[in-house]
Amino acid sequence: MTLAFNPNQELASIVARFATGDGEHRTPIEGLNLYRQSAVTVWQHGAYRPSYAVVVQGRKSLTVGADTYHYGVGEYILTALDLPVSTQVTNVRNDTPYLCFSMVLDSERLKELLSRVNVPRQAMMAEPMRGLAVNAASPELLDASLRLLRLLDRPEDIPAMAPLIEQEILYRLLTGPNGPRLLQVAMAESQSNRVARAVAWIRGNFAQPLRIEELAERVGMSVSSLHHHFKAVTAMSPMQYQKQLRLHEARRLMIVEQLDVGSAGHRVGYQSPSQFSREYSRLYGLPPLKDVEAMRSPIAAE
Repeated sequence: MTLAFNPNQELASIVARFATGDGEHRTPIEGLNLYRQSAVTVWQHGAYRPSYAVVVQGRKSLTVGADTYHYGVGEYILTALDLPVSTQVTNVRNDTPYLCFSMVLDSERLKELLSRVNVPRQAMMAEPMRGLAVNAASPELLDASLRLLRLLDRPEDIPAMAPLIEQEILYRLLTGPNGPRLLQVAMAESQSNRVARAVAWIRGNFAQPLRIEELAERVGMSVSSLHHHFKAVTAMSPMQYQKQLRLHEARRLMIVEQLDVGSAGHRVGYQSPSQFSREYSRLYGLPPLKDVEAMRSPIAAE
């Protein structure tokens, strides 16, 4: 499919009209959110839930585990499972802000669609894939996305048309280059649901001690099965996942809320300041205080 126009320009125009200030903006279409950022940001801690997101203006960098992704206009990021991430908006000015939209992936709609679609056997038999990837959006995917965002100007059409277009977007994702990532999460349903419950518990209790045996029992898995499936889906062990959440949050507390190093480490569950400093340095390359000073310097110089 070849589009006779550049859909990114119209997508950017719609997002800019409905996202008038920096930050996240919900829309009347459930699960569809718009984002605007008018200046380069520091690395920010967050958690991505299962979603499909397209950049329509500007660029962004993202890290998950030891991996770093860079993506810009016309590219989409597909997240198949809740993941702790660090993100940074880059190369923007106030007159050309970073603009993006995202659509939450509804697991029930995905399962219903899979019941009517032939699933490639090679996708089910493939080795486990990471739960996040970046790709160029196809013309078909951009066309469906544009039709979904156009509904914001026709709110009376949303109840009837939005579910149909969202289903088309899901189909394009399933049949695109990253379809196997969604298929693996959906087809290994019992295990992926248990991993998702483990992820949810760690996210909600990351400052508490993590006892793998108790977590495995909580989600109905053996310890070895939890380790295997958790790492296959998230690219991290449960302990690494918790550590990422703790350190990202501590960094946010020091940069945004200006907590001192000791208080930030204790807030996220570290009882030993030396262990906190050691693990922080291993992840970010600098001790906490030096890293925070380095992160604040470019902002102060703006």
